Amino acid sequence: MKDIIMSLLNFRRKEAPAPDLPNPAVEAFMQDYSIEVMPRTAEKVENFRDLLPAGTRVYIAHIEGTPIEEMVATAKRLNEDGFKVMPHFPARIIKDAAMLENWINMYQGEADVKQGLLLAGGVTTPHGDFSDSMQMMDTGLFDKYGFERLHVAGHPEGNRDIDLDGTRLKVDEALRWKQGFSEQTDAKMAIATQFAFEAQPIIEWADTLKHAGITLPIHIGIAGPAKLQTLIKFAIACGVGPSLKVLQKRAMDVTKLLLPYEPTEILAELAAHKAANPGFNIASVHIFPLGGIQASATWLNDHSKDEE
Repeated sequence: MKDIIMSLLNFRRKEAPAPDLPNPAVEAFMQDYSIEVMPRTAEKVENFRDLLPAGTRVYIAHIEGTPIEEMVATAKRLNEDGFKVMPHFPARIIKDAAMLENWINMYQGEADVKQGLLLAGGVTTPHGDFSDSMQMMDTGLFDKYGFERLHVAGHPEGNRDIDLDGTRLKVDEALRWKQGFSEQTDAKMAIATQFAFEAQPIIEWADTLKHAGITLPIHIGIAGPAKLQTLIKFAIACGVGPSLKVLQKRAMDVTKLLLPYEPTEILAELAAHKAANPGFNIASVHIFPLGGIQASATWLNDHSKDEE
């Protein structure tokens, strides 16, 4: 794929197409979207209030090696700027319940954090007692400290780190456990998913969960605008499955190769399905700003509307 891309880079850039007309279904679907940052990318943003609507939920990705102090400082800044802060709690880099409680105390004491995304984390070998988010949830610490919202990971195309055979048996079993947990906790829960590039498999996955009695609302992961090469790199690294073919097909189209990818098509299809099926269990959109938060924020401001 890299060879294909590089061999075509000498083609003349085509003019960008005219901007899309406003799409009311997409605008409605994009209401209350969330977005993700890392401490090192947040440092480069002078003022988040110039980029994002007030009250936007901002996830803070915790990559292995990032000091907890940097995570907390980012959370504090975003909270003070009026955003809903949701840091990652990656189970495999948290050594034990004492460390988890210490993190919670730091987040709440310094940044008033009451929301968290609980996930296994992109680490092969656990650093301590926890290997998955369910073990963290079982400690009771999130309820003890009054977390108001807990999100858990979802994988519309499966996760080969968990289901080595390419099925979704283990990840779906975990979601059933989390559905049960949601009925015991006072916290609101939802599923935040990995990004994908094709709407129909997402729709089928969401419907399958609902038919299985997993009724947690889904916050669907969508990759924000980015260079095609950047998206392919992240997609491969993050284990994106069959929908990767959407990018591969685009890479073969010289007229689109050098234009930034935008999630217009997938969002239009999902929004149309939601409009036609109000009970569809995708409740919100979560943006992965793989091409930079500035590019994603600009695109989002052009394609969503403020209820006020």
